Amino acid sequence: MRFVWSIVSQWQRSLYRFRFDSLRGFISLFLVGAALSVAIAACSPGSNTTPTATSPTSPGSSASPVAEQKKDIELTLVAYAVPKAAHDAIIPRFAEQWKKDHGQTVTFKQSYGGSGSQTRAIIDGLEADVVHLAIGADVNKLVKAGFVSEEWTKRVPNNGIVGETVAAIITRDGNPKSIKTFNDLTRDDVKWVTADPKTSGGARWNYFALWNHAIKSGSDEAKAKEFVTKAYQNVAVLAKDARESTDAFVKQGQGDALVNYENEVILAQQKGEKVDYVIPEINLSIDTPTTVIDKYVDKHGTREVAEAFVKFLFTPEAQREFAKVGFRPLGDVAKEKEFVTQFPPVKQLGRIDEYGGWREAQKIFEDGGFFDEIRSKRQK
Repeated sequence: MRFVWSIVSQWQRSLYRFRFDSLRGFISLFLVGAALSVAIAACSPGSNTTPTATSPTSPGSSASPVAEQKKDIELTLVAYAVPKAAHDAIIPRFAEQWKKDHGQTVTFKQSYGGSGSQTRAIIDGLEADVVHLAIGADVNKLVKAGFVSEEWTKRVPNNGIVGETVAAIITRDGNPKSIKTFNDLTRDDVKWVTADPKTSGGARWNYFALWNHAIKSGSDEAKAKEFVTKAYQNVAVLAKDARESTDAFVKQGQGDALVNYENEVILAQQKGEKVDYVIPEINLSIDTPTTVIDKYVDKHGTREVAEAFVKFLFTPEAQREFAKVGFRPLGDVAKEKEFVTQFPPVKQLGRIDEYGGWREAQKIFEDGGFFDEIRSKRQK
């Protein structure tokens, strides 16, 4: 610092000798000032000769490895209630894999409820990135409302159907009426319980399980209509939804049988409930679809991770989790010994696509549709 103050003193003495209107004086003053700046910089505490790294957030700078990591991202999954247990196991596995592959933390907000009410909530503004619904008809509503691409079935395996189950007939203890097939639900001595397909999306699967039984048993359309009409005339309680139908059968003792999903029965047994049931050999594949919500993944900037999650649901790892809670697994997982013994074979398995898919099938339950005829005959 003595060197610095020596220069300062010389500069002060020189100041009086220089005339500022002199060009030579101005130049000399400039040179002295420059020398002083260099000297002070060289002697300042903490300075060194190593270049200081540019901040990774500075414009035009090279990003550091930390800066290259993607920001944390959040997905909103909206689903019907039944697959919650499976998703609770699948989501952490996906998040771990995504973090490993992409260096990005993904978290999930989850909403579960009735498939129809969840669909309406999305249309009304619930900003879901991914849905898992109980019935393809609900996805069709989202397509019609402009939330999902019409190509949604072509983007993932199995036409977007991620969870499959079949219809089950739950009986009283010991099955005293010897109910074995859907044909038994038309017997005069049998009363059964189901939800109303006019108000319950899940109950529409029950309707088509009956219709499928009639067709695959050799009936034409006219005979199939007679069959399902007779079956519904035997319904003791046509409940508002699946929960009410279960309560009517279990808590109120209504009817000799209840038609429900196989996965629901398995889940009840896992909870320690004693359930007697049969899986009819002529049955219908009850298909639950998943898709990204195009409108919102583009708005949120989450398309990449949302599509990856949907695809992950079809992996063997995820399908095993669905199977553990009663869904029939897809692909090679279905051949694994654990699941071969868990799920009894179905000799004739129908699919909704055989009956026009949900775009056509839904018309049966609209006002003035065939099911209104069935209800009118029940009331006579």
